[in-house]
Amino acid sequence: MLKSWKVAVAILAWSAFGASLAWADDKPTYAPPAAWVQPAPIPGAPDDGQPPPAVQTLLNDNQAFADAEGITYYNRRVVRIAKPEGLAGSGSRSMTWDPVRERLVLHALAIVRNGQTIDLLKGGKDVLVLRREKNMERAMLDGRMTASIQLNDLQVGDVVDWSYSLQHNEPLFGGRSNDSERMGWAGVAARYRVRLLWPDGVAMTWKATAGFPEPRVSTVGKTHQLLVDVSNVTAPKPPIGAPARFQRVGQLEASTFLDWNEISARMAPLFTEASTLATDSPLKGEAATIAAASPDPKVRAFAALQLVEEKTRYLFMGMGDGGYRPTPADQTWSRRFGDCKAKTALLLALLRELGVQAEPVLVATAGGDGLNLRVPSAAQFNHVLVRAHIDGADYWLDGTRTGDRGGLQTLRPPGYRWGLPIRAGGAGLVEIEQPPLTIPDSDVVLHIDASAGLDAPAPTRMTTTLRGDPARAIGRMTETASRADVERALKQGFSTSLSWIDFKTVDWARADDGSMTVTLTGEATLDWRPNDDLGVREFHVPGTGEGQVKALPRREPGPDSDAPYAVAYPTASRGVFEIVLPKAGAGFSVKGPNGEAMIGGARNVQASVLSGGVARFERTAASQVREIPYAAAEETNRQLRSAAAEAKIVRAPKGL
Repeated sequence: MLKSWKVAVAILAWSAFGASLAWADDKPTYAPPAAWVQPAPIPGAPDDGQPPPAVQTLLNDNQAFADAEGITYYNRRVVRIAKPEGLAGSGSRSMTWDPVRERLVLHALAIVRNGQTIDLLKGGKDVLVLRREKNMERAMLDGRMTASIQLNDLQVGDVVDWSYSLQHNEPLFGGRSNDSERMGWAGVAARYRVRLLWPDGVAMTWKATAGFPEPRVSTVGKTHQLLVDVSNVTAPKPPIGAPARFQRVGQLEASTFLDWNEISARMAPLFTEASTLATDSPLKGEAATIAAASPDPKVRAFAALQLVEEKTRYLFMGMGDGGYRPTPADQTWSRRFGDCKAKTALLLALLRELGVQAEPVLVATAGGDGLNLRVPSAAQFNHVLVRAHIDGADYWLDGTRTGDRGGLQTLRPPGYRWGLPIRAGGAGLVEIEQPPLTIPDSDVVLHIDASAGLDAPAPTRMTTTLRGDPARAIGRMTETASRADVERALKQGFSTSLSWIDFKTVDWARADDGSMTVTLTGEATLDWRPNDDLGVREFHVPGTGEGQVKALPRREPGPDSDAPYAVAYPTASRGVFEIVLPKAGAGFSVKGPNGEAMIGGARNVQASVLSGGVARFERTAASQVREIPYAAAEETNRQLRSAAAEAKIVRAPKGL
């Protein structure tokens, strides 16, 4: 309702930069808006001939003023409670801010009822101010404050008028700032306004995505204005199933950052300083131990990564200066904890001691797709990792991970799409390339011994080999939980899709290359059903031939409705289903898919054979592309349906 993502756009997205303390406002102030704000009358409810949503937007007003010192955001939301269903989610208003870098000014909170205005703000009398660490369970402390107000006696038909301003200043970036506005409300808004002001001498860059009204830019004296002011407007909907860069419809981004190089160059001294070790640093001894173990830079780099992963735990400390400046490597080592900035500085220090070329790189863990199309801003990033360059190849090292094994060759490039190297001379965005997987992440062999007869219990063994992040996840679970709990979780987890198998035992092992093998044994009850047309009994491999498929969804008209479809990438899997048959398979036959095909952006290779008394069905699938063109959606869905309808069948001879 309050579009909190916009309010914190300049800082909450990523607390990774260093700055001196600017303010210490741990309480909001109460005052009218600044003189540059243009107040708006409350418009009447839109009449589009449709029933209104439970909460109807009358005014969505967003104004901002950016100068050489920073930016001030003014926001006003006026909504009407049109239905009883709108009361539940409208009973309070709250605002969060960073007391070090921001000032919060509350202007008004009122209910308009039957032409009368009821003041709920009351100069802050009923405003509850508290410090809520919302992400403590994720080991994150940011020191942000929250001002909350309850709306007493809210009724259907009431109009709620709420406005505030947030002033943000980040000294590290010399007053650089950014703004982001996104259309988002239910039904039709009576009025939507975006107004951005900046004076001469401030370089403003802006971009509007599909579905956002065309801004008008004008100049009065020495002040420039970007304006969007529309009435009776519906917020555009993103195209379902599209890549992230197409999901940002109805959005305006603006920034006073000159370019990506500026961000890179301003960050460089912080990481250089934080990764510089003291003369008597104990980390020099740790690096010497690693160096003595191997002259190979790849082995050394991986050992340094494991040291950071295993000997320091993750904890984000975002209060005060610590929210932006990386903690010195020596301090992180003495504490044995740190966030992504601290762990990156620690890893850089070790690699420098080991003679390994490396640099920090900023990334966006979500929404990285299309980052190269957005305006330059530090708020686009929320994570930092290390790129090591060894023997002509790049390796991406993330000290916040745990459980990496097997050497640098097992590490895959992250799926963040774009990164910003941090260099003293500045740098532009670099694309993080991810090649298709050549080895399956999931390799499952289900072996069933039905040689004793069709209706006899069949001893079963399922062997699952996991690699990459799936192996890490299972590995962490087996190392942290009790054996009994792991066994229970694995048995119960597999039973949901393999209910016809009664698993009795579970075992697992972690290989030196980091892969994880899980083995379950038990007994299967095979459902051999009569085929009256052929006069035989047959077994359908469960989950095949049912025609159930997750297809690419159809889209309604709207912005970028012809965008491509995103598919999982990179993925690779292999599945083998085999049954040892009675009488060495004499008289039995199999029916199933054979051959190779590209389906849904993945190369599928299938084989259905009967050999040596064993019916065997094998399928490998490896994604080759990230996206499927919109024009290929119907054909892709046809292929998916056809593949899902192909049953894998074992037929017994007559009389058996």
